[in-house]
Amino acid sequence: MDNLKLLPGKPIPQGATAEAGGVNFSVFTRNGTSVILEFFEHDEDSTPCCSFRLDPRIHRTGDIWHVFVQNLKPGYLYLYRVDGPFRPNEGLRFNPNKYLLDPYAKEITPTSIFSSHEKSSQNGISVDVDLNYNTVISAAGFPKCVVVDDTDFDWEGDRPLNYPLRYSVLYEAHVKGLTMHHSSGKKHPGTYRGVIESIPYLKELGITSLELLPINEFDENENTRVNPRTGERLKNYWGYSTIAFFAPKATFSSDLSRGGPTREFKEMVRELHKAGIEIILDIVFNHTAEGNERGLTFSFKGWDNPIYYMLEDNKRYYRNYSGCGNTVNCNHPVVRTLIIDCLRYWVTEMHVDGFRFDLGSILGRDQKGRILENPPMLERIAEDPILRHTKIIAEAWDAGGAYQVGWFPGGRWAEWNDRFRDDMRSFWRGDKGSVLNFATRVTGSSDLYLRDGRKPFHSINFITSHDGFTLNDLVSYNGKHNDENGESNRDGSDHNISFNYGFEGSTVNPKIEAIRNRQIKNMFVSLLVSLGTPMLLMGDEIRRTQGGNNNAYCQDNEISWMNWTFRRKNEGLFRFVRLLIRFRKDHPAFLRPEFLTGRAESSHSSPDISWFNERGETPDWSNPGPFIAYRLFGSHASVRTDQDSADFFIMFNSSTKDITVRLCPPPKGTRWFRAVDTSYDSPLDILEDGSEDVLFDQKKYVILARSSVVLISRNV
Repeated sequence: MDNLKLLPGKPIPQGATAEAGGVNFSVFTRNGTSVILEFFEHDEDSTPCCSFRLDPRIHRTGDIWHVFVQNLKPGYLYLYRVDGPFRPNEGLRFNPNKYLLDPYAKEITPTSIFSSHEKSSQNGISVDVDLNYNTVISAAGFPKCVVVDDTDFDWEGDRPLNYPLRYSVLYEAHVKGLTMHHSSGKKHPGTYRGVIESIPYLKELGITSLELLPINEFDENENTRVNPRTGERLKNYWGYSTIAFFAPKATFSSDLSRGGPTREFKEMVRELHKAGIEIILDIVFNHTAEGNERGLTFSFKGWDNPIYYMLEDNKRYYRNYSGCGNTVNCNHPVVRTLIIDCLRYWVTEMHVDGFRFDLGSILGRDQKGRILENPPMLERIAEDPILRHTKIIAEAWDAGGAYQVGWFPGGRWAEWNDRFRDDMRSFWRGDKGSVLNFATRVTGSSDLYLRDGRKPFHSINFITSHDGFTLNDLVSYNGKHNDENGESNRDGSDHNISFNYGFEGSTVNPKIEAIRNRQIKNMFVSLLVSLGTPMLLMGDEIRRTQGGNNNAYCQDNEISWMNWTFRRKNEGLFRFVRLLIRFRKDHPAFLRPEFLTGRAESSHSSPDISWFNERGETPDWSNPGPFIAYRLFGSHASVRTDQDSADFFIMFNSSTKDITVRLCPPPKGTRWFRAVDTSYDSPLDILEDGSEDVLFDQKKYVILARSSVVLISRNV
């Protein structure tokens, strides 16, 4: 480090940027009075090898502090310390004795913040612990930022795929959970390379888009609870508690050398793209791991607390719309810039195709926490020219009471549609009066998205997600079983709309198992023939179970990991889902970009959709039963001209009785063929394209209890 030389540097871009001859460092603090940049040789070092106090006359432009360190190379470790007023009651928490991460750090060493000495010192009995001024300077046990060279990777011409939403089939997965189980047989389990090894499986399944739970750096040791059954310490498994927004999680990498996690993440993206699979990141801008006033200070609190966080009128305390202690001040201009810079980085440098915004409604709150009619942050994301073709998906609610499904502002946003989830579950459980809502969801949720000009594909349709039961558990448990979370089964939702069909949990009873397997297939059919963008949960296609745990956020173990032996056990279900995905992608009728109207395009054509009861009549929507059918006219799809325009007759029977259905006639010159009937065992439950069975009786069909049927018109 003896040959390092400090030059003035430049204020943009922020973060540590490797350039010819050295590295430019740039950080923001408005109320800080002094910034110290320190370098370290080793991950575990408690003291720096060199330290530079920046001269504000030379190294400050406005509120940006910057310096160019000549002769410094990528791979070096660094941290900051910032001085300024320590007045917690005014929201100011500067302390030069605390080490701070660079908010723009592109990689963090794999050391636990929550295992450091600061955790124990702030976990004391006193409620006024945050008023204590720390006087000990030590980086022992504290992660360091890594200088990364963004140009040191061969993308081989790769670019984001950016499939249009209406052609997409999403698959929500956890990087570690996908391959960590011993049954995966992967050489690099639980890592980005493990995902690469799983590409043949994902490609065979047929999904277009892999949506990953948070990979932005978080600390799994944040959770202090203990599993009451095993005595083992629980983890922050899901990762919804970010430490560094620009940094891929280091412990998800098999390569832990400096710069290794970034390279390995890029390798994963590149190889997924080669296989035709795009990548979507679940990103958490609503809060950080620093927590409330009793939480740690390792980043934003020490840089400029009242700018980065929403504070109460008594500025010692934090507004909490996230349910996690603090709320990011997303609509402050400085924070808006950080968020846009972050999204642009993941798109331009890491080649990701989209984002799912956790508790997205928080991005629409002002600095007092009020919901804005036209939030600048949401509009800026939607209109940003670099992000123009990037998928942006909102979880359109937050923990502060905001619920904006169907009303999410900002123009082109897609939304997780929890109304779809609940209405599908209610119908297949057999809840009375659920048919009308079910029909509305199948046809794209026009009640939610038509009024503001959005399209069916803006509805992200799902029946299960990471948050809640798996599909297997949805049909195996009447209630949650979260005892191993260490919260006496109080955590997790009690509104599951589930049913166990006679026995709580796993069973060898063949009758119960047959019903469960059929109900799983029914829900897959409902999901994949509905207008909108379908999302599957990792492992549902092979009946992955969490043992009835519907809030496995802390279970970094076999409860959450994908058990690959279920692939062999449930090969028939995997085949069913694989062919059903292909069926959806092959037929424009299920990919149409516009809502169905129930009207004909001309006097010589038929309506785009017609509804029927079992007698072949228009249903009485004021008092519908547990059966519904509709005819979908493929000639109205207007999606792609290189595919056939078959018509479909689709039936859903959620009752416990078999029903004889009167069929409407197929188009002239064609006959009805059976493509799907979930009452059949594999391989007859779904028939491959060109192998469908022609119906002997073209006028009626007996649909068995709790079954779905899809008929397709074919030329005779």
